[in-house]
Amino acid sequence: MYKRQELIHPIFKWLHIIAGVMWIGLLYFFNFINAHFAATLDSDSKKKVVPELMPRALYWFRWGAAWTWFTGVILLLVVYYHGGLTFDDDFDWGVSAFTMIGFTFLGVFLYDYLYKTGLASNVRLVTIISFVLIGVVVYLMKEWAGFSYRSFNIHLGALFGTNMAFNVWFRIWPAQQKIITAIKNGEAPEADLVGLAGLRSKHNTYMSVPLIWTMKNQHTTVLAGGNFGITSSTNWLVLMIVVGKSLEPAKPRGGQLSLDEVVFKNKFIMKKLAIKKYGKFINKAKQFKSITGLNEV
Repeated sequence: MYKRQELIHPIFKWLHIIAGVMWIGLLYFFNFINAHFAATLDSDSKKKVVPELMPRALYWFRWGAAWTWFTGVILLLVVYYHGGLTFDDDFDWGVSAFTMIGFTFLGVFLYDYLYKTGLASNVRLVTIISFVLIGVVVYLMKEWAGFSYRSFNIHLGALFGTNMAFNVWFRIWPAQQKIITAIKNGEAPEADLVGLAGLRSKHNTYMSVPLIWTMKNQHTTVLAGGNFGITSSTNWLVLMIVVGKSLEPAKPRGGQLSLDEVVFKNKFIMKKLAIKKYGKFINKAKQFKSITGLNEV
């Protein structure tokens, strides 16, 4: 049995890495390259390019997500639950452990609900709420359930991975199917669908950063306590710093406007300036009229 476990571990880690590279690689392609490229295409070009490119890319994207998630769960079972790396010395299986493991895989529904509420329109507020909730989850994993440093890291990674896979299969892919069909038919896709697919894809990009950090937890144990002023009681804060840095792009940043915003605001400002100058001209004309007694200016 032990030899079988030794074989399962490297095989599934190999499959996990291959699937993860495919998934996250395509995620970054969509967000950092394709989104900007697609914005430069005219309607005729989009009608030709999108139906050819996107279905194939999204096929590997969603199945890469599925296999990454599946192989990750197998590794969690083998390495942590069966391998004895789940708990610190004073803890064992109990209600608290099962509760936090349950939330790892079911917390996605809370995430999905949160971003369907009106709070989602306030980016700064919903980002702060998300960060606080993540902090509570990590703290409970460590202090209540007794998860070890490596364990609470990988369970947060599993939570993010579950959220991301859910987004791919149940939010991004269904929306993209309708978007592709609309473009293929020469129609404008619904704005709500474009917004949903884009938002959840951005969420996945943000979550991928701490997710990758948690996956390499075996190599970050130098931060588990005893070094750099970090103690075993505060090591969970290191993970929260990584999460916080990954959420920074979600915050509104002064001075960074889209092209549409720049054009609109500049037009608006110019219009206001023109009205203001015209008003000054009229006032001076009236003053001149009153002084000279002329009826026309």
